[in-house]
Amino acid sequence: MNRRRFVQSAGIAAAFPFVLDQPAAQAEPPTTPSTPKARVLPAGEDIFGATRSLGFSHLAFKVSSSETNGNLFVLQHTGMTPGGPPLHLHHAQEEWFHVEEGEVRFQIGEKQMTLKPGDTALVPRSTPHAFSAVPGRPAKMTIAFSPAGNMEQFFLDSTHPNPTLRDAAFYGVTVLGPPLKTT
Repeated sequence: MNRRRFVQSAGIAAAFPFVLDQPAAQAEPPTTPSTPKARVLPAGEDIFGATRSLGFSHLAFKVSSSETNGNLFVLQHTGMTPGGPPLHLHHAQEEWFHVEEGEVRFQIGEKQMTLKPGDTALVPRSTPHAFSAVPGRPAKMTIAFSPAGNMEQFFLDSTHPNPTLRDAAFYGVTVLGPPLKTT
């Protein structure tokens, strides 16, 4: 049986009409503007070798948006103490949180909860949220933004000694209220 007849008789042509367009030997994988390179980053290190602080935590960039064609930005908060961002939302990014050590109090929408080591939270775009480490021992948490948008630039801007932040709209963020209080 030839390939075209097999594909048609198996019903594959309806689901994947492109399979009849080219012989299999000529099919090529899709290309991207630049293909990310695999790499390993030791624990505690920043991909750029930088030291960054937000006052309530130290930051290490783990995956740069430039490595993923803007699809992903990952950072890690270490030494987190009470304090955190104001209640805000991202217009174009989902944000994923993974608590690795300590406890972190979250507000997501109207709900408040405390995440413990191993817990994760996914905050869809346009969902109000804030977080703060719970008093006690310092917390450690990894955060991923997808797509990256200007979030990497926000953390670059905000961790300078005398930060000059742009308008929140540049970062795709709307600030809605004060930071979350933990006691």
